Amino acid sequence: MTAELFQRDRVWQPPAYTPNYKSSVNRSPNLAPLSLEMTQSELTAPRFGHDVIDPIDCDLIRNYAKTGDPIGERIIVHGRVLDENGRPVPHTLVEVWQANAGGRYRHKNDTYFAPIDPNFGGCGRVLSDAEGRYMFRTIKPGAYPFRNWINSWRPAHIHISVFGPAFAQRLITQMYFEGDPLIPKCAIINAIPDQRAIDGLVAALDLNETIPLDTIAYKFDIVLRGQRSTFFENRPEGN
Repeated sequence: MTAELFQRDRVWQPPAYTPNYKSSVNRSPNLAPLSLEMTQSELTAPRFGHDVIDPIDCDLIRNYAKTGDPIGERIIVHGRVLDENGRPVPHTLVEVWQANAGGRYRHKNDTYFAPIDPNFGGCGRVLSDAEGRYMFRTIKPGAYPFRNWINSWRPAHIHISVFGPAFAQRLITQMYFEGDPLIPKCAIINAIPDQRAIDGLVAALDLNETIPLDTIAYKFDIVLRGQRSTFFENRPEGN
């Protein structure tokens, strides 16, 4: 199928060197990047099997619970995986990981004072359907401090990883929540120069998909490439 080609918007992605985001000072390259062709193995393998996805994998409220439900605000995150022309991208592996309601990850290097929730693992995965739709049920993550400046905090967010047919074909982004007052104060988010790109990382409250008296919903579409693609942090040169 042929379609029009969208030129890359050079101001859409943030510069690698952004001094207000302190980690970028050491991580940004000092020399121009080199372009290397992908090998056949990178394009085709290793592959994942659709049969290894369990239906409970997309339910972060239940997939790690030991003695009861995790603590926090119950939410649904749903949307579609789309290409630059708005066409659905079916059968795409979407993975998520996040902090718990107190803002702490289940990771040995996370030393934030918030407690670990014994019933929340903080990760899940799902395959988009034939129309590119995906859905997770989870607990809304909490904000947490990070060592940028003396009083720097990350807004509530969920990490999202999108895979192509092979594990080497991977894009990573973060999803934020509509109305969070920490979004305009975050040095990482402010490294993105275009407000429209920032807006594309913010999930909209979706009362139509909310389950009354149970679970509130947010809608977040993932656009894989093109002039208005979702910002992917591991592909800042363009998608």
